[in-house]
Amino acid sequence: MDANLRFWRAEGQSFFQRFLLWSDALDPLLLLKSTNEIQRTRLLIQNNEKTLSEPIQNNQTKQAFLLSLSSIHPDTDKIIPVLFRPPAFMPITLPLVIVSSVQRQAKHSLFWQFVFHTYTTAFTLVNGNGTPKAEEYSLHQKQIFLGLLAISYSACVGALPLAFMNRYVLKSSLMQLVVRKLLPAPLFGLTSAFTVAMVRSPEFENGIEVMDRNGKVIGVSKKAGEKAVMETALSRGVLFGTTFFLPEVLMYCVQRARFVKNPRALGSVRMFVIMSVLAGMLPASFSMFPQCGECRFIRLSQQSEASKVGRSMLKI
Repeated sequence: MDANLRFWRAEGQSFFQRFLLWSDALDPLLLLKSTNEIQRTRLLIQNNEKTLSEPIQNNQTKQAFLLSLSSIHPDTDKIIPVLFRPPAFMPITLPLVIVSSVQRQAKHSLFWQFVFHTYTTAFTLVNGNGTPKAEEYSLHQKQIFLGLLAISYSACVGALPLAFMNRYVLKSSLMQLVVRKLLPAPLFGLTSAFTVAMVRSPEFENGIEVMDRNGKVIGVSKKAGEKAVMETALSRGVLFGTTFFLPEVLMYCVQRARFVKNPRALGSVRMFVIMSVLAGMLPASFSMFPQCGECRFIRLSQQSEASKVGRSMLKI
């Protein structure tokens, strides 16, 4: 079993444990580590004879595992491109979320949502499960094609309310409230979940590898693949749905209470609120489900338990 998976099994059993681990692993400073340092750290972990049956007490060893979690793809054992590592997710998506939330023109909204979904879909593709196999077609090419379809569809759906409102000149306060305040959160949540399901749909069709309790691969399970994709899509939908909804509620409370009297300062406060919500929701959404989960299946007429390949990237 990969070292990252062994670490999650030993250290990430509860939501609180996973939340603390992700809070450390998402540190943007980890992006500054060189390739040589990452490789040396990975080699050190692989040569370590520790079974990880108990929580790690040595801080240096734990830091080495955090660097491995944030930089190494568990299936391929390769270094993830820097822009698509988990610590890069917030610095890149934060400005896209802010820009997307303040657009008033349909064309501009379409462009920025296309950029937003392009990055999140590419992130999902790069960090997705590497175990599905296909002989009749190029799996990578199919995922790219499905990803482009999902990105285009999601961007159009997200910009449609603004286009409809501007086309028919609907300027009532109720319409403004619905289109600009209430609709973005569910639309971004649903479209984000949709892109995850689309780009990783081969895991539904081909399944992913499953292991026994000792980490030995015993076969491929479509049920495990379905579970992994659905959990990832749900966590992504919760992440961006909450990130677009909660700031609107908080800003409404700020304006009602008149905590900020200068109208020009409201923009800065809004950016700070969005950043705070995203910073809190990111590790929370990644921690919703275990990175190395379990599923039950029937094999040779006997019920068994297998640990699916639910590595850290499967839940992001």
